[in-house]
Amino acid sequence: MEAGVPSARSRALAVLRVRSRALAVALLPAAAAVVLVAARATGRLAGEPWAAVTLVVCAVGALVLLLGGIFAAVVLRAGPAVTPTVPLSEAAAPDLYRLVRDLADRMDVPPPSAIALTPDCDSWLEDRTHAAHRRGGIAGGPQSAPGAAPVLVIGSPFLWWMRVAELRAVLAPVVAGTGPSAHPDIADARGFVRGLDAAVDVGGRRGLGWIAAPARLLLRLCRTDAAEMERGVAAAASDRAQGVDYGLRIVAQEQVGLAYAGWDRLLTRVALPAWRMGRWPAHLDAGVVSALTELSRRDRLAEGFTSRLGERPACDLLEQPGVIDEATSLLAARLFHGGPAEAGPEWSPVEWAAYPEEVVDRKWRAEAGRLHAALDALAGPEGRPTGPGGPHGCAGPTASAGSASPAGAGSAAPASVAPAAAGAAGSPAPSGPSGAAGPATIEAADAAPHAVDGFAGPTLERVLGCLTNASGEGALGEALAGRLSADLAREERAADTAAGAGKARGADAVPLFPLQPPRSGRDLLADHVTAMVCCAAVDSAGAAPGMDWLDGPVLLVGGDRRSDLAPRVLCLVEDGDPEPLREWLSALGVRTEKPVRLV
Repeated sequence: MEAGVPSARSRALAVLRVRSRALAVALLPAAAAVVLVAARATGRLAGEPWAAVTLVVCAVGALVLLLGGIFAAVVLRAGPAVTPTVPLSEAAAPDLYRLVRDLADRMDVPPPSAIALTPDCDSWLEDRTHAAHRRGGIAGGPQSAPGAAPVLVIGSPFLWWMRVAELRAVLAPVVAGTGPSAHPDIADARGFVRGLDAAVDVGGRRGLGWIAAPARLLLRLCRTDAAEMERGVAAAASDRAQGVDYGLRIVAQEQVGLAYAGWDRLLTRVALPAWRMGRWPAHLDAGVVSALTELSRRDRLAEGFTSRLGERPACDLLEQPGVIDEATSLLAARLFHGGPAEAGPEWSPVEWAAYPEEVVDRKWRAEAGRLHAALDALAGPEGRPTGPGGPHGCAGPTASAGSASPAGAGSAAPASVAPAAAGAAGSPAPSGPSGAAGPATIEAADAAPHAVDGFAGPTLERVLGCLTNASGEGALGEALAGRLSADLAREERAADTAAGAGKARGADAVPLFPLQPPRSGRDLLADHVTAMVCCAAVDSAGAAPGMDWLDGPVLLVGGDRRSDLAPRVLCLVEDGDPEPLREWLSALGVRTEKPVRLV
């Protein structure tokens, strides 16, 4: 027997003792009532006071029994949370099932009942035998049968980045956990803790609010023992897996850390802008290989890791890796962004080859349109801003044949731009399926007074003139940043209302793991100015939108990435100094007075 099993079993018994004590407390009033009734029946407690006492104790005992029965029924029947995963049948991955069963045989433990994939860099065992899962259709087949082994959940990035031998070494201690999990005391204690956790969630429903308080109390009483029990199970599994590829596991753990770093960058820098545009990259797992290869090239600590790519990848264990990749990519968009569970006209996949044109270019032009709409909304009766930026020549829109809409220069983007306008990267864009701009923003821009300025359309020169010397508290830059923040927050609320957000509860609420918190107004303003500069460079200097596997949308000039734009934009936004940016634009040949296409 492994060293950790006795410790885990003793801790499991401590958890079960908490359950027994709770049962004893619930039965105590009823037991007292039985004693009093028996004493009254035998004449041992005669007299007036004991009749009333017996009646009160019987009433209290009945009430406590009723409440205890309801609480016990909720704990037993409430369905524990189940991690959203992509089920992987044996027909879809026979070689992977064979590998896992071979591991279980070598360690003399029961094999997992099924395998599922999750868009995360982690692997674990998950019990799905609860009756509520079968009633709700969450689980089915052998994995949901009473007493079945837990399901093995594997992080999908591991299958694409790791080699077969590395995956086997990483999964060995996870699969070994099925041995301790089969112990009756440990399984019973885990079921009790999961039932209490589910009861806390049920306590949020109408009429059952009182359930949460005793459930939380019992969880606090058994929290330490439950945590130590899980540590003992992990220690026992690790001890059992010592003889299976131990040397290779040390090397493979380095790949786990590298995969996590590349996966995080791919989601936050590359996938998130697409999700905010109503598109979802269809092959995130394949993209993580490119991202990690690029990371290995840049980071000297990761040198040599790409030499492994000549070996057989673990995704070869799947019959149709492309189909599985697409399914996990869609699930990642739902978990991390809150997108729909199925693809549709407003939530369509995008291939990596089309990413620059369909995501990066649309994102830049949507942000440019939003920036000019905000400038229009801040324009005064004579086309000048109401703040201190007025003397700097920032004016409202003007009618022109070259403008993007009949409103003229810098007017709000037309209706065709609205769906893209809410998908700005680096901003708290709405999590709805299409990312459509809220009507309040468009109406505010349309209602802005129209005046004449010196620019024939939404030009970069207008933005430069407005932000020159416009930094500081209460200045136009601050007002513009606040306007962008308010517009985006309003659009997000409108999208949440339209999608029925907030109605989901517990594990049904998405996104479960939001990637980024809302950004500050200054950061939003810098992002929108950068987008405007990139649009001007594409329209007048022959630049092109591009994608970097680790940094997301980038500007390509002559096929090379230009990474020196950000500090110049910050100099304009934070200090009101346009000269560094003007010099950069002049060297690139960008015409700031030329209207920018917003669609």
